[in-house]
Amino acid sequence: MPTDRSRTDSSAGAQNARGTDPAAPTAAKKTRLLPRRRLKVSDVNVVDQPMLKKALGGTIVGNTMEWYDVGVFGYLITTMGPVFLPESDPTTQTLFLLGTFAATFIARPLGGVIFGWLGDKMGRQKILATTLMIMAASTFAVGLLPGYAQIGLWAAALLVLLKVIQGFSTGGEYAGATTFVSEYAADKRRGFFASFLDLGSYLGFAIGAALVSVLQLTLGQDTMEDWGWRIPFLVAGPLGIIAVYFRSKIEESPQFQATLDAQEEHAKNASQGETSQAKGPVGIIKAYWRPIIVAMVVVAAANTAGYALTSYMPTYLTESKGYDEVHGTLLTIPVLVIMSLCIPLTGKLSDRIGRRPVLWIGAVSTIVLAIPAFMLIGIGQIWSTLAGLALVAFPVTFYVANLASALPAQFPTSSRYGAMGIAYNFAVAIFGGTTPFIVAALISATGNDMMPAYYLMATSLVGAIAIYFLKESANRPLPGSMPSVDSQAEAKELVATQDENPLINLDELPFDTHDGSDPQAHRGVPAGA
Repeated sequence: MPTDRSRTDSSAGAQNARGTDPAAPTAAKKTRLLPRRRLKVSDVNVVDQPMLKKALGGTIVGNTMEWYDVGVFGYLITTMGPVFLPESDPTTQTLFLLGTFAATFIARPLGGVIFGWLGDKMGRQKILATTLMIMAASTFAVGLLPGYAQIGLWAAALLVLLKVIQGFSTGGEYAGATTFVSEYAADKRRGFFASFLDLGSYLGFAIGAALVSVLQLTLGQDTMEDWGWRIPFLVAGPLGIIAVYFRSKIEESPQFQATLDAQEEHAKNASQGETSQAKGPVGIIKAYWRPIIVAMVVVAAANTAGYALTSYMPTYLTESKGYDEVHGTLLTIPVLVIMSLCIPLTGKLSDRIGRRPVLWIGAVSTIVLAIPAFMLIGIGQIWSTLAGLALVAFPVTFYVANLASALPAQFPTSSRYGAMGIAYNFAVAIFGGTTPFIVAALISATGNDMMPAYYLMATSLVGAIAIYFLKESANRPLPGSMPSVDSQAEAKELVATQDENPLINLDELPFDTHDGSDPQAHRGVPAGA
Protein backbone atom coordinates (compact mmCIF):
# COMPACT_ATOMS: atom_id res chain seq x y z
CA MET A 1 0.00 0.00 0.00
CA PRO A 2 1.51 3.43 -0.90
CA THR A 3 2.73 5.57 2.00
CA ASP A 4 0.81 8.77 2.75
CA ARG A 5 3.76 11.16 2.58
CA SER A 6 1.70 14.07 3.88
CA ARG A 7 1.83 12.50 7.31
CA THR A 8 5.60 12.24 7.54
CA ASP A 9 8.09 14.70 8.99
CA SER A 10 9.63 15.45 5.58
CA SER A 11 8.61 18.73 4.01
CA ALA A 12 9.81 17.37 0.66
CA GLY A 13 7.51 14.39 1.13
CA ALA A 14 4.67 16.73 1.90
CA GLN A 15 5.35 18.56 -1.34
CA ASN A 16 5.37 15.31 -3.34
CA ALA A 17 2.09 14.31 -1.77
CA ARG A 18 0.59 17.51 -3.15
CA GLY A 19 2.03 16.73 -6.57
CA THR A 20 4.62 19.51 -6.39
CA ASP A 21 7.98 18.97 -8.05
CA PRO A 22 10.76 19.70 -5.51
CA ALA A 23 12.80 21.18 -8.37
CA ALA A 24 10.01 23.51 -9.51
CA PRO A 25 10.66 27.26 -9.50
CA THR A 26 9.96 29.17 -6.29
CA ALA A 27 7.05 31.02 -7.89
CA ALA A 28 5.26 27.74 -8.38
CA LYS A 29 5.55 26.88 -4.68
CA LYS A 30 3.49 29.65 -3.16
CA THR A 31 0.71 27.32 -2.11
CA ARG A 32 0.52 26.81 1.67
CA LEU A 33 2.77 24.03 2.95
CA LEU A 34 1.39 21.45 5.34
CA PRO A 35 2.85 21.47 8.88
CA ARG A 36 6.28 19.92 9.24
CA ARG A 37 4.90 17.39 11.67
CA ARG A 38 1.56 15.66 11.92
CA LEU A 39 0.10 14.84 15.30
CA LYS A 40 0.55 11.15 16.12
CA VAL A 41 -1.05 9.13 18.89
CA SER A 42 2.31 8.84 20.62
CA ASP A 43 2.47 12.65 20.79
CA VAL A 44 -0.70 12.85 22.85
CA ASN A 45 -0.37 12.58 26.63
CA VAL A 46 -2.82 10.05 28.07
CA VAL A 47 -3.46 10.87 31.71
CA ASP A 48 -2.45 8.24 34.24
CA GLN A 49 -5.59 8.40 36.38
CA PRO A 50 -4.11 6.93 39.61
CA MET A 51 -1.16 9.29 39.33
CA LEU A 52 -3.51 12.24 38.68
CA LYS A 53 -5.42 11.46 41.88
CA LYS A 54 -2.18 11.20 43.83
CA ALA A 55 -0.93 14.48 42.37
CA LEU A 56 -4.23 16.19 43.09
CA GLY A 57 -4.25 14.98 46.69
CA GLY A 58 -0.63 15.97 47.21
CA THR A 59 -1.20 19.51 46.01
CA ILE A 60 -4.53 19.99 47.76
CA VAL A 61 -2.99 19.30 51.18
CA GLY A 62 -0.54 22.16 50.66
CA ASN A 63 -3.25 24.64 49.74
CA THR A 64 -5.33 23.43 52.68
CA MET A 65 -2.36 23.98 54.96
CA GLU A 66 -1.78 27.48 53.59
CA TRP A 67 -5.35 28.60 54.10
CA TYR A 68 -5.64 26.88 57.45
CA ASP A 69 -3.06 29.34 58.72
CA VAL A 70 -4.75 32.26 56.97
CA GLY A 71 -8.01 31.31 58.67
CA VAL A 72 -6.44 30.84 62.08
CA PHE A 73 -4.59 34.15 61.98
CA GLY A 74 -7.58 36.05 60.60
CA TYR A 75 -9.92 34.76 63.27
CA LEU A 76 -7.45 35.36 66.11
CA ILE A 77 -6.66 38.98 65.28
CA THR A 78 -8.85 40.44 68.03
CA THR A 79 -7.52 37.82 70.47
CA MET A 80 -3.82 38.23 69.69
CA GLY A 81 -3.86 42.03 69.87
CA PRO A 82 -3.63 42.18 73.71
CA VAL A 83 -0.92 39.47 73.65
CA PHE A 84 1.52 41.43 71.47
CA LEU A 85 0.47 45.07 72.04
CA PRO A 86 -1.34 45.17 75.41
CA GLU A 87 -0.58 48.86 76.02
CA SER A 88 -2.22 50.01 72.77
CA ASP A 89 -5.90 50.72 72.15
CA PRO A 90 -8.00 48.07 70.34
CA THR A 91 -7.97 49.95 67.04
CA THR A 92 -4.16 50.13 67.02
CA GLN A 93 -3.93 46.44 67.94
CA THR A 94 -6.23 45.49 65.09
CA LEU A 95 -4.41 47.65 62.54
CA PHE A 96 -1.05 46.21 63.65
CA LEU A 97 -2.20 42.62 63.18
CA LEU A 98 -3.91 43.44 59.89
CA GLY A 99 -0.66 45.10 58.82
CA THR A 100 1.24 41.98 59.88
CA PHE A 101 -1.15 39.96 57.76
CA ALA A 102 -0.43 42.30 54.85
CA ALA A 103 3.33 41.94 55.45
CA THR A 104 2.93 38.24 54.73
CA PHE A 105 1.83 39.11 51.24
CA ILE A 106 4.56 41.67 50.69
CA ALA A 107 7.06 38.79 50.90
CA ARG A 108 5.11 36.63 48.49
CA PRO A 109 6.37 38.20 45.23
CA LEU A 110 9.98 37.46 46.16
CA GLY A 111 9.04 33.88 46.98
CA GLY A 112 7.06 33.62 43.76
CA VAL A 113 9.98 34.87 41.67
CA ILE A 114 12.60 32.62 43.30
CA PHE A 115 10.54 29.45 43.70
CA GLY A 116 8.94 29.93 40.28
CA TRP A 117 12.34 30.18 38.61
CA LEU A 118 13.60 27.12 40.52
CA GLY A 119 10.41 25.24 39.68
CA ASP A 120 10.97 25.78 35.97
CA LYS A 121 14.61 24.71 36.29
CA MET A 122 14.46 21.84 38.79
CA GLY A 123 10.88 20.62 38.61
CA ARG A 124 7.53 21.37 40.25
CA GLN A 125 7.47 18.51 42.76
CA LYS A 126 10.74 19.32 44.55
CA ILE A 127 9.91 22.98 45.00
CA LEU A 128 6.36 22.28 46.18
CA ALA A 129 7.70 19.96 48.89
CA THR A 130 10.15 22.67 49.99
CA THR A 131 7.57 25.45 50.17
CA LEU A 132 5.25 23.26 52.22
CA MET A 133 7.95 22.44 54.78
CA ILE A 134 8.87 26.11 55.25
CA MET A 135 5.24 27.11 55.54
CA ALA A 136 4.38 24.48 58.14
CA ALA A 137 7.50 25.21 60.20
CA SER A 138 6.89 28.97 60.31
CA THR A 139 3.25 28.49 61.31
CA PHE A 140 4.28 26.11 64.09
CA ALA A 141 6.89 28.62 65.30
CA VAL A 142 4.21 31.32 65.73
CA GLY A 143 2.62 29.09 68.37
CA LEU A 144 5.91 29.06 70.32
CA LEU A 145 6.40 32.84 70.35
CA PRO A 146 6.71 34.59 73.72
CA GLY A 147 4.33 37.49 74.22
CA TYR A 148 4.82 41.16 75.11
CA ALA A 149 4.88 40.28 78.80
CA GLN A 150 8.03 38.20 78.29
CA ILE A 151 10.16 40.14 75.77
CA GLY A 152 8.32 43.38 75.08
CA LEU A 153 8.11 44.73 71.54
CA TRP A 154 10.47 41.99 70.33
CA ALA A 155 7.45 39.69 70.45
CA ALA A 156 5.64 41.79 67.83
CA ALA A 157 8.81 42.02 65.73
CA LEU A 158 9.31 38.24 65.77
CA LEU A 159 5.67 37.72 64.80
CA VAL A 160 6.14 39.95 61.75
CA LEU A 161 9.36 38.11 60.84
CA LEU A 162 7.73 34.68 60.98
CA LYS A 163 4.78 35.87 58.92
CA VAL A 164 7.17 37.29 56.33
CA ILE A 165 9.00 33.93 56.13
CA GLN A 166 5.66 32.22 55.75
CA GLY A 167 4.67 34.64 52.99
CA PHE A 168 7.95 33.95 51.20
CA SER A 169 7.24 30.21 51.11
CA THR A 170 3.60 30.71 50.21
CA GLY A 171 4.72 32.71 47.18
CA GLY A 172 5.78 29.47 45.54
CA GLU A 173 2.86 27.39 46.76
CA TYR A 174 -0.24 28.42 44.82
CA ALA A 175 1.61 29.19 41.59
CA GLY A 176 3.29 25.79 41.72
CA ALA A 177 0.16 23.90 42.73
CA THR A 178 -1.96 25.36 39.94
CA THR A 179 0.82 24.75 37.42
CA PHE A 180 1.28 21.18 38.61
CA VAL A 181 -2.38 20.16 38.50
CA SER A 182 -3.00 21.96 35.20
CA GLU A 183 -0.17 20.00 33.60
CA TYR A 184 -1.48 16.70 34.97
CA ALA A 185 -5.15 17.08 34.01
CA ALA A 186 -6.72 16.31 30.64
CA ASP A 187 -7.49 19.37 28.53
CA LYS A 188 -11.25 18.90 28.60
CA ARG A 189 -11.39 18.53 32.41
CA ARG A 190 -8.67 20.92 33.54
CA GLY A 191 -11.12 23.40 35.01
CA PHE A 192 -12.81 20.73 37.10
CA PHE A 193 -9.66 19.19 38.55
CA ALA A 194 -7.81 22.48 39.09
CA SER A 195 -10.79 23.87 41.02
CA PHE A 196 -10.22 21.25 43.73
CA LEU A 197 -7.18 23.27 44.81
CA ASP A 198 -9.43 26.12 45.89
CA LEU A 199 -11.92 23.71 47.41
CA GLY A 200 -9.05 22.58 49.63
CA SER A 201 -8.05 26.17 50.26
CA TYR A 202 -11.41 27.31 51.56
CA LEU A 203 -12.01 24.10 53.47
CA GLY A 204 -8.66 24.69 55.14
CA PHE A 205 -9.86 28.15 56.06
CA ALA A 206 -13.08 26.71 57.44
CA ILE A 207 -11.16 24.09 59.45
CA GLY A 208 -9.01 26.81 60.99
CA ALA A 209 -12.07 28.89 61.77
CA ALA A 210 -13.88 25.91 63.29
CA LEU A 211 -10.94 25.06 65.55
CA VAL A 212 -10.69 28.66 66.75
CA SER A 213 -14.44 28.72 67.43
CA VAL A 214 -14.32 25.50 69.47
CA LEU A 215 -11.44 26.86 71.54
CA GLN A 216 -13.21 30.17 72.11
CA LEU A 217 -16.38 28.40 73.26
CA THR A 218 -14.60 25.93 75.56
CA LEU A 219 -11.75 28.03 76.96
CA GLY A 220 -13.20 31.52 77.09
CA GLN A 221 -11.62 34.80 75.98
CA ASP A 222 -9.28 35.21 78.98
CA THR A 223 -7.77 31.75 78.55
CA MET A 224 -7.50 32.28 74.80
CA GLU A 225 -5.46 35.46 75.38
CA ASP A 226 -3.37 33.69 78.00
CA TRP A 227 -2.32 30.55 76.09
CA GLY A 228 -5.21 29.12 74.08
CA TRP A 229 -4.37 31.16 70.96
CA ARG A 230 -1.21 29.05 70.55
CA ILE A 231 -3.02 25.75 69.99
CA PRO A 232 -4.19 26.31 66.37
CA PHE A 233 -0.67 27.31 65.32
CA LEU A 234 0.94 24.33 67.08
CA VAL A 235 -1.48 21.98 65.33
CA ALA A 236 0.19 23.06 62.07
CA GLY A 237 3.26 21.00 63.04
CA PRO A 238 1.77 17.49 62.75
CA LEU A 239 -0.52 18.60 59.93
CA GLY A 240 2.51 19.80 58.02
CA ILE A 241 4.34 16.49 58.48
CA ILE A 242 1.35 14.61 57.06
CA ALA A 243 1.04 17.03 54.15
CA VAL A 244 4.75 16.78 53.27
CA TYR A 245 4.49 12.98 53.32
CA PHE A 246 1.66 13.00 50.78
CA ARG A 247 3.39 15.57 48.59
CA SER A 248 6.65 13.59 48.55
CA LYS A 249 4.82 10.64 46.95
CA ILE A 250 3.80 12.45 43.77
CA GLU A 251 5.83 12.41 40.55
CA GLU A 252 6.79 15.21 38.20
CA SER A 253 4.09 16.19 35.71
CA PRO A 254 4.49 14.44 32.30
CA GLN A 255 4.05 17.71 30.42
CA PHE A 256 6.91 19.38 32.25
CA GLN A 257 9.05 16.23 32.15
CA ALA A 258 8.83 16.23 28.34
CA THR A 259 9.98 19.86 28.27
CA LEU A 260 12.75 19.15 30.79
CA ASP A 261 14.00 16.24 28.68
CA ALA A 262 14.05 18.45 25.60
CA GLN A 263 15.98 21.16 27.47
CA GLU A 264 18.63 18.66 28.47
CA GLU A 265 18.82 17.13 24.98
CA HIS A 266 19.25 20.49 23.30
CA ALA A 267 21.23 22.28 26.02
CA LYS A 268 24.15 22.80 23.63
CA ASN A 269 22.01 23.83 20.69
CA ALA A 270 22.02 27.63 20.59
CA SER A 271 19.24 27.71 18.00
CA GLN A 272 16.78 25.74 20.13
CA GLY A 273 13.20 27.11 19.95
CA GLU A 274 11.80 29.37 22.62
CA THR A 275 9.18 26.93 23.86
CA SER A 276 11.81 24.58 25.22
CA GLN A 277 14.00 27.20 26.90
CA ALA A 278 13.44 28.08 30.55
CA LYS A 279 13.65 31.83 31.15
CA GLY A 280 14.79 33.72 34.20
CA PRO A 281 12.50 36.28 35.93
CA VAL A 282 13.68 39.19 33.76
CA GLY A 283 13.31 37.13 30.58
CA ILE A 284 9.83 36.05 31.61
CA ILE A 285 8.70 39.63 32.17
CA LYS A 286 10.14 40.77 28.84
CA ALA A 287 8.57 37.89 26.92
CA TYR A 288 5.17 37.71 28.58
CA TRP A 289 4.50 41.13 30.10
CA ARG A 290 1.09 41.47 28.42
CA PRO A 291 -0.46 38.23 29.77
CA ILE A 292 1.25 38.90 33.11
CA ILE A 293 -0.50 42.27 33.43
CA VAL A 294 -3.85 40.79 32.43
CA ALA A 295 -3.43 37.94 34.90
CA MET A 296 -2.45 40.35 37.68
CA VAL A 297 -5.59 42.44 37.24
CA VAL A 298 -7.85 39.37 37.23
CA VAL A 299 -6.11 37.96 40.31
CA ALA A 300 -6.43 41.32 42.07
CA ALA A 301 -10.19 41.48 41.46
CA ALA A 302 -10.77 37.87 42.52
CA ASN A 303 -8.64 37.97 45.63
CA THR A 304 -9.98 41.30 46.83
CA ALA A 305 -13.39 39.65 47.03
CA GLY A 306 -11.93 36.42 48.42
CA TYR A 307 -9.93 38.00 51.23
CA ALA A 308 -12.75 40.38 52.09
CA LEU A 309 -14.92 37.32 52.73
CA THR A 310 -12.36 35.26 54.60
CA SER A 311 -9.63 37.26 56.33
CA TYR A 312 -11.44 40.54 56.92
CA MET A 313 -15.03 39.55 57.55
CA PRO A 314 -14.52 38.22 61.14
CA THR A 315 -12.84 41.53 62.07
CA TYR A 316 -15.57 43.51 60.31
CA LEU A 317 -18.33 41.70 62.15
CA THR A 318 -16.57 42.20 65.48
CA GLU A 319 -15.22 45.73 65.13
CA SER A 320 -17.94 47.36 63.01
CA LYS A 321 -21.09 45.32 63.66
CA GLY A 322 -20.80 44.55 67.36
CA TYR A 323 -20.60 40.76 67.22
CA ASP A 324 -18.46 39.04 69.83
CA GLU A 325 -15.38 37.09 68.70
CA VAL A 326 -17.19 33.75 68.77
CA HIS A 327 -20.13 34.80 66.58
CA GLY A 328 -17.82 36.75 64.27
CA THR A 329 -16.08 33.45 63.58
CA LEU A 330 -18.99 31.02 63.62
CA LEU A 331 -21.18 32.94 61.17
CA THR A 332 -18.69 32.62 58.33
CA ILE A 333 -18.07 28.88 58.68
CA PRO A 334 -21.30 27.50 57.06
CA VAL A 335 -20.96 29.98 54.21
CA LEU A 336 -17.36 28.89 53.58
CA VAL A 337 -18.23 25.19 53.66
CA ILE A 338 -21.13 25.56 51.21
CA MET A 339 -19.04 27.77 48.95
CA SER A 340 -16.16 25.26 48.99
CA LEU A 341 -18.43 22.42 47.92
CA CYS A 342 -19.74 24.53 45.02
CA ILE A 343 -16.29 25.43 43.68
CA PRO A 344 -15.82 22.19 41.65
CA LEU A 345 -19.22 22.81 40.05
CA THR A 346 -18.14 26.21 38.74
CA GLY A 347 -14.83 24.67 37.67
CA LYS A 348 -16.74 22.07 35.68
CA LEU A 349 -18.95 24.80 34.25
CA SER A 350 -15.86 26.53 32.87
CA ASP A 351 -14.97 23.34 30.99
CA ARG A 352 -18.35 23.54 29.28
CA ILE A 353 -18.80 27.26 28.53
CA GLY A 354 -15.26 28.61 28.86
CA ARG A 355 -13.10 30.28 31.51
CA ARG A 356 -13.89 33.87 30.48
CA PRO A 357 -17.71 33.61 30.75
CA VAL A 358 -17.45 32.10 34.23
CA LEU A 359 -14.97 34.76 35.36
CA TRP A 360 -17.29 37.43 33.98
CA ILE A 361 -20.09 36.03 36.12
CA GLY A 362 -17.83 36.50 39.13
CA ALA A 363 -16.94 40.08 38.22
CA VAL A 364 -20.44 41.26 37.30
CA SER A 365 -22.10 39.60 40.29
CA THR A 366 -19.59 41.31 42.61
CA ILE A 367 -20.52 44.70 41.18
CA VAL A 368 -24.25 43.97 41.44
CA LEU A 369 -24.34 42.20 44.82
CA ALA A 370 -21.74 44.09 46.90
CA ILE A 371 -24.03 46.87 48.15
CA PRO A 372 -27.02 44.57 48.93
CA ALA A 373 -24.63 42.19 50.71
CA PHE A 374 -23.25 44.78 53.13
CA MET A 375 -26.68 46.33 53.62
CA LEU A 376 -27.96 42.92 54.76
CA ILE A 377 -24.98 42.51 57.07
CA GLY A 378 -25.69 45.98 58.43
CA ILE A 379 -29.16 44.93 59.65
CA GLY A 380 -27.37 43.09 62.44
CA GLN A 381 -29.54 39.98 62.63
CA ILE A 382 -28.02 36.53 62.29
CA TRP A 383 -30.24 35.63 59.32
CA SER A 384 -29.41 38.87 57.48
CA THR A 385 -25.70 38.51 58.20
CA LEU A 386 -25.70 34.98 56.79
CA ALA A 387 -27.59 36.19 53.73
CA GLY A 388 -25.12 39.04 53.24
CA LEU A 389 -22.15 36.71 53.58
CA ALA A 390 -23.73 34.37 51.02
CA LEU A 391 -24.04 37.26 48.54
CA VAL A 392 -20.33 38.00 48.99
CA ALA A 393 -19.46 34.32 48.61
CA PHE A 394 -21.45 33.85 45.39
CA PRO A 395 -19.09 35.77 43.07
CA VAL A 396 -16.03 34.43 44.90
CA THR A 397 -17.13 30.92 43.91
CA PHE A 398 -17.01 31.84 40.22
CA TYR A 399 -13.80 33.80 40.56
CA VAL A 400 -11.50 31.46 42.44
CA ALA A 401 -12.66 28.21 40.82
CA ASN A 402 -11.23 29.35 37.49
CA LEU A 403 -7.98 31.08 38.39
CA ALA A 404 -6.24 27.73 38.88
CA SER A 405 -7.02 26.61 35.32
CA ALA A 406 -7.20 29.91 33.40
CA LEU A 407 -3.96 31.54 34.56
CA PRO A 408 -1.41 28.73 34.00
CA ALA A 409 -2.77 28.38 30.45
CA GLN A 410 -1.59 31.88 29.60
CA PHE A 411 2.09 30.85 29.68
CA PRO A 412 4.25 28.14 28.01
CA THR A 413 5.34 25.06 29.93
CA SER A 414 9.01 26.02 30.17
CA SER A 415 8.21 29.32 31.94
CA ARG A 416 4.78 28.61 33.42
CA TYR A 417 5.75 28.29 37.10
CA GLY A 418 7.90 31.42 36.99
CA ALA A 419 5.31 33.52 35.16
CA MET A 420 2.56 32.36 37.52
CA GLY A 421 4.76 33.14 40.52
CA ILE A 422 5.24 36.70 39.29
CA ALA A 423 1.69 37.43 38.10
CA TYR A 424 -0.20 35.83 40.96
CA ASN A 425 1.95 36.91 43.90
CA PHE A 426 2.47 40.53 42.91
CA ALA A 427 -1.28 40.91 42.45
CA VAL A 428 -2.09 39.21 45.75
CA ALA A 429 0.55 41.25 47.58
CA ILE A 430 -0.69 44.59 46.25
CA PHE A 431 -4.42 43.94 46.42
CA GLY A 432 -5.47 40.64 48.00
CA GLY A 433 -3.45 40.53 51.21
CA THR A 434 -3.82 44.25 51.82
CA THR A 435 -7.61 44.18 51.44
CA PRO A 436 -8.36 43.78 55.18
CA PHE A 437 -5.95 46.58 56.07
CA ILE A 438 -7.14 48.96 53.33
CA VAL A 439 -10.82 48.41 54.04
CA ALA A 440 -10.33 48.83 57.80
CA ALA A 441 -8.38 52.04 57.19
CA LEU A 442 -11.08 53.36 54.82
CA ILE A 443 -13.80 52.72 57.38
CA SER A 444 -11.70 54.34 60.10
CA ALA A 445 -11.03 57.41 57.92
CA THR A 446 -14.58 57.89 56.60
CA GLY A 447 -16.75 56.32 59.29
CA ASN A 448 -18.73 54.65 56.49
CA ASP A 449 -19.34 50.92 56.99
CA MET A 450 -20.19 50.55 53.30
CA MET A 451 -16.62 51.20 52.18
CA PRO A 452 -15.91 47.45 51.72
CA ALA A 453 -18.73 47.24 49.16
CA TYR A 454 -17.44 50.21 47.18
CA TYR A 455 -13.91 48.82 47.20
CA LEU A 456 -15.06 45.43 45.89
CA MET A 457 -17.11 47.05 43.16
CA ALA A 458 -14.18 49.15 41.96
CA THR A 459 -11.73 46.25 41.77
CA SER A 460 -14.21 43.98 39.99
CA LEU A 461 -15.04 46.67 37.45
CA VAL A 462 -11.38 46.81 36.44
CA GLY A 463 -11.22 43.01 36.59
CA ALA A 464 -14.13 42.65 34.17
CA ILE A 465 -12.22 44.72 31.61
CA ALA A 466 -9.10 42.56 32.05
CA ILE A 467 -11.07 39.36 31.51
CA TYR A 468 -11.87 40.60 27.99
CA PHE A 469 -8.15 40.41 27.17
CA LEU A 470 -7.64 37.02 28.83
CA LYS A 471 -6.96 34.26 26.31
CA GLU A 472 -9.62 31.54 26.36
CA SER A 473 -8.05 28.20 27.24
CA ALA A 474 -10.88 25.76 27.97
CA ASN A 475 -10.47 22.36 26.24
CA ARG A 476 -7.25 23.51 24.54
CA PRO A 477 -3.70 22.17 25.05
CA LEU A 478 -1.54 24.20 27.39
CA PRO A 479 0.92 26.45 25.52
CA GLY A 480 4.18 24.59 25.06
CA SER A 481 2.53 21.21 25.74
CA MET A 482 1.01 18.49 23.63
CA PRO A 483 -2.70 17.66 23.91
CA SER A 484 -3.70 15.75 27.03
CA VAL A 485 -6.63 13.30 27.12
CA ASP A 486 -8.20 10.76 29.48
CA SER A 487 -7.85 7.62 27.37
CA GLN A 488 -6.04 6.13 24.39
CA ALA A 489 -9.34 6.01 22.50
CA GLU A 490 -9.62 9.80 22.90
CA ALA A 491 -6.02 10.15 21.71
CA LYS A 492 -6.80 8.20 18.53
CA GLU A 493 -9.95 10.21 17.91
CA LEU A 494 -8.04 13.46 18.41
CA VAL A 495 -5.38 12.41 15.89
CA ALA A 496 -8.01 11.34 13.37
CA THR A 497 -9.84 14.67 13.60
CA GLN A 498 -6.87 17.00 14.03
CA ASP A 499 -7.56 18.88 10.77
CA GLU A 500 -11.19 19.63 11.69
CA ASN A 501 -10.63 20.35 15.39
CA PRO A 502 -10.76 24.14 15.99
CA LEU A 503 -9.15 23.67 19.43
CA ILE A 504 -5.93 22.19 17.98
CA ASN A 505 -3.38 24.37 16.18
CA LEU A 506 -0.66 22.12 14.75
CA ASP A 507 1.65 25.06 14.13
CA GLU A 508 1.70 25.85 17.87
CA LEU A 509 2.32 22.33 19.15
CA PRO A 510 5.86 21.74 20.52
CA PHE A 511 6.81 18.69 18.45
CA ASP A 512 10.47 19.37 19.24
CA THR A 513 9.95 18.56 22.93
CA HIS A 514 8.67 15.11 22.02
CA ASP A 515 11.01 14.09 19.23
CA GLY A 516 13.14 11.37 20.73
CA SER A 517 11.69 11.79 24.20
CA ASP A 518 11.06 8.97 26.61
CA PRO A 519 7.92 7.10 25.52
CA GLN A 520 7.01 6.74 29.18
CA ALA A 521 6.20 10.45 29.14
CA HIS A 522 3.08 9.47 27.19
CA ARG A 523 1.60 7.16 29.74
CA GLY A 524 -0.55 4.38 28.39
CA VAL A 525 0.40 4.95 24.75
CA PRO A 526 2.67 2.57 22.83
CA ALA A 527 5.80 4.35 21.62
CA GLY A 528 5.19 3.49 18.01
CA ALA A 529 1.51 4.36 17.86
